Amino acid sequence: MRAYERFLQYVRYHTTSDDNAPADKCPTTDRQKVLGAALAEELLSLGLADAHMDEFGYVYGTLPANCKTDQPVLGLIAHMDTSPAASGENVQARIVENYNGGDILLNAEKKIVMRPTEFESLLDYKGQDLIVTDGTTLLGADDKAGVAEIFTAMEYLIEHPEIKHGKICVCITPDEEVGLGAEYFNIKEFGAAYAYTIDAGPLGELEYENFNAVKVDIVVTGVFVHPGMAKNKLKNAILIANELISMLPAAEAPAYTEDYEGYYHVSNISGNESSVKITMNIREFSAEKFKQMKQFMLNLAAYLNGVYGEGTVSIEMEDQFYNMKEKILPVMHIVERAEQAFHACDVEPNIIPARGGTDGARLSYEGLPCPNLSAGEKYAHGVHEFISIQSMEKMVEVLIALSEKQSSM
Repeated sequence: MRAYERFLQYVRYHTTSDDNAPADKCPTTDRQKVLGAALAEELLSLGLADAHMDEFGYVYGTLPANCKTDQPVLGLIAHMDTSPAASGENVQARIVENYNGGDILLNAEKKIVMRPTEFESLLDYKGQDLIVTDGTTLLGADDKAGVAEIFTAMEYLIEHPEIKHGKICVCITPDEEVGLGAEYFNIKEFGAAYAYTIDAGPLGELEYENFNAVKVDIVVTGVFVHPGMAKNKLKNAILIANELISMLPAAEAPAYTEDYEGYYHVSNISGNESSVKITMNIREFSAEKFKQMKQFMLNLAAYLNGVYGEGTVSIEMEDQFYNMKEKILPVMHIVERAEQAFHACDVEPNIIPARGGTDGARLSYEGLPCPNLSAGEKYAHGVHEFISIQSMEKMVEVLIALSEKQSSM
């Protein structure tokens, strides 16, 4: 079965994860286990005899070595959940064959069109076959494309025993999109010495750096009295919250940053005159700058408490993940190996910083070095998400080359 055929099957499963689920619930949505069970069965049918889904929804499987090798064991990882940022239910995927470089009508009834004038990367795919949505849901190529590519590569290796490879461990995780993909990842059971997540964007992307990340929860507590009797008494939490947000560096918002530039991002705000809750994310590559940005938030809270009274602004920060670069640099041969696999398939590797996080970031800090490789999708997390069939097929070739090189390292 070709990778895109698998992918079109997987996107029929509704696997959106939930960032508001109870802290002890894994996966955060039971529907992920429905696909997980199907994936475990598929791996068994392919010949990975130990394939199974554990109690947390993680799918594991091992392809035994077919040659004598004392090389470290390779791991391949992708995730089954889709982002809560857009609906992942009832995905209506279709193929635009031999894309001509013009506008793509996603939904005639709703007049939803994807135009190269707005989504300029479309022109890079002229002449290719694109899988798109109907404009009402995301596609789910992030990261069901990665799952399909790994499974197709495993199938090819099994059907072509003349390709010699060492032991390969596969894991498909839940809840990556809500930052919990590595929460119950059993590195010991997985059995790999190092791994790659197949979860980056367009073909050729190779990432071994990512943001340091912290979630910031802020509560602004006001004093409310009737507005008609409010003089010198009312402290409007909404206005104080607005003041706090206005003090964030304007040029360090996501809309104005790129490459290695970090940002402050206000992701949610709710409340009334008495109390307002603000949720923020801080992202930064540099560990020193990351520390300074967190201190800046504490300074803001201290300043506003000095103006409006102690306890007006309370702030809690939870580090989510760190830049994997520190853990990858001592084992840069695994990055070089990925570069060699791309080159072997006539794909120019594009080494870029990951402006986000991956399961690999946390796994790298827990003892499993894990750079991130392209899955091939574009415009993930939104209704304009698409993927090229040619990119998927080429990525399968890359994974086969990556596996084959294992026996010759």
